[in-house]
This record gives sequence, C-alpha cells and structure tokens, in this order.
Amino acid sequence: MSKAEEVSGAPIAAESTLMFQEAAAASAVVEQQFEANREKIIAAVEQIHAFSPRVLVTMARGSSDHAATYAKYLAETRLGLLTSSAAPSVSSVYHAKQNLEQTLYLAISQSGKSPDLLAGVETAKQSGALTVALVNVEDSPLAAMADIVLPLHAGAEKSVAATKSYIATLAGILNLIATYTNDTELLSARDQLPAQLARAWANDWTAAGVDALREARNLFVIGRGYGFGVAQEAALKFKETCGLHAEAFSAAEVKHGPMAIVNAGFPVLVFAQQDETRSGTDALVSDFVARDARVLYAAENAPAGQALPVVEGAHAATAPILQVQSFYRLANALSVARGYNPDTPPHLNKVTETL
Repeated sequence: MSKAEEVSGAPIAAESTLMFQEAAAASAVVEQQFEANREKIIAAVEQIHAFSPRVLVTMARGSSDHAATYAKYLAETRLGLLTSSAAPSVSSVYHAKQNLEQTLYLAISQSGKSPDLLAGVETAKQSGALTVALVNVEDSPLAAMADIVLPLHAGAEKSVAATKSYIATLAGILNLIATYTNDTELLSARDQLPAQLARAWANDWTAAGVDALREARNLFVIGRGYGFGVAQEAALKFKETCGLHAEAFSAAEVKHGPMAIVNAGFPVLVFAQQDETRSGTDALVSDFVARDARVLYAAENAPAGQALPVVEGAHAATAPILQVQSFYRLANALSVARGYNPDTPPHLNKVTETL
C-alpha cells in the first residue's frame, strides 16, 4: 500500500489535492491582497518613513522565514537597509534584551500565534523597534501586538503545505518595498504580478520533474539573490510533501564543499532570474553538466534538455515568485507520484507553535 493510500484509503489524483487547489488560487489571492491593502500600504509607508529606520530585522520560521530571505535581498538592494534574521530563542528562551532603536522589525506568520514569534515582537517593541506584521489571521495575537499590520488575505489554507500564503507573503513584501521606494519599474512589476502568476501556473514542470525525481533520494536546490528564498522554500517542500531530502544552496556557496558529492545522475534544480547573478548561475550549471548531473533549470533561454518553462520578460524581483508558483505544481504531482498525500505529510501539523 502506498503512503497516499495509507492516509486516504485510496489512490489520489494530483489535481484533486488541496495543495493543488490552493496553489492554483495564488493569482487571485495576490490580486485581492493588493486591492484590500491599498490604503494600509500607503499608511504603513508613511509611518515607516517618519520612523526612518537604519536596519531591518526579520522574525519568522519555516516558509515564512524563506519569505524573509527574499525580504533581505529586496531590502538590501532596493533600500540599502542592512537586514538580519532574528534568532527567536534569543527572546523566547534566553530572554535577552537588545538595543533595537531605529530598527524596523518585520514579523511574518500565517497563524500569528507561535509563542517564540510573539516573544520576539514583544521584546522588539520594548527595545525601541517599529514592528510590522505580515500575517494571514487578522485577529491573531501577532496582529494585535504589532504597530503596523499588513494582512496577507490568503484565506483559509487547509493543506499542511503552505503555498498561496507563501506567495502572498512574497507579494506583500514586494508591495511594501515598491511603495516605499516609489520605484516605477518595481511598481509596474508589482501590478503585473497577478496576471503573470496565472501564466506561471500554466507552465507545467510536471513531466520533466517527476521523471527526474520520482526515484531520487537526495538533491540540491540552487538560487541566488532574489531567488535564494524560493530555493529554500522548494527544498522544504521536497522534504515536507515528497519525503525527499533536499538542500538549498546559494549558487556561490555550493562550490564551497557541497559540490564534492555531485556526480553522475545527481539531481539539481536551479532557479535563476535575469539580473547580475545570471552569468554566475549559468557557469555553475555548466559545472553540474560537466559532472553529468541531472539538471532542471528554471530560467529564460536555458539549454534544451535542462529548461523548465518560465514567464519570459519578468522583472528580476518577481521572477522567483513566478517560478515558485510553477514549482508548487511540480511538488504536488511528485508527492502523489512518490506515494504521498501532500495535504497530510507524516508527523506534521498545519500550525506549529514553538518556544
């Protein structure tokens, strides 16, 4: 009996899963979020400008922390704000106080009720930070605590695997920073995002991905810059929904040791966007090919035999969001093909509360 049959009692079809249905809704979710948060974003930007932060600190776990990685690259390249990921245990376990004056503190959560996240925000407020919450549950303890609340408007997400809420978080980060900078290109990219997400969902990576990964035991997921956060997210989803050990690496970092285990047939999924990181990522892919690795390359103009279809002409800051949308379709299908039910991964709950 397969793992999916053990959970559901019968084989499941990939397109019948909650994960598939929820991921497919991402375009509509993002469009709704942009409309619903129009005034909130403007008010938030005014308040942040008045506060004049010198640094940005993010607080999150799991998929939300991968969204925080995206926030780091976008904030550091577009705002010039040094960005650091807070270690939750510093506040929740060690109860340490920090000097967070002129710090913008961004807490990211679906449920908004994990004790370690709340402890971090409470300490940040006491330490002089301006706190912002990107949260899906608007009446959560986190929303009640934060100085600024930007709801994700992802709606109920019943599959254990986060999909539409993760994309909604990336979109919320993009919207905040695009509005803060008033960057015409970035604002245009934001406005195009809902329609492009629909196109990305139609880019089906299933055939190539399932063929390459159905029997895999390990793989690398590679990204760089704006795309590194989605590489982290993809690696988590492989573990979470497919029972497949995956590690995420920067296209630069993977050369510092991990490359030693790449040999003939070793699977590698690579994300790339059209910016200053592309040439280095192409060179890395060539190194993988020289080792006879099995490469799946999500990038414009990728070589035949490696290429996964992507939305062409996308802004470098939105390309990773579009690629993870296409990836979710693959992860869902691969989960079913490997005998799992992606909606109910073993040993996991939808809401995880840690201290």
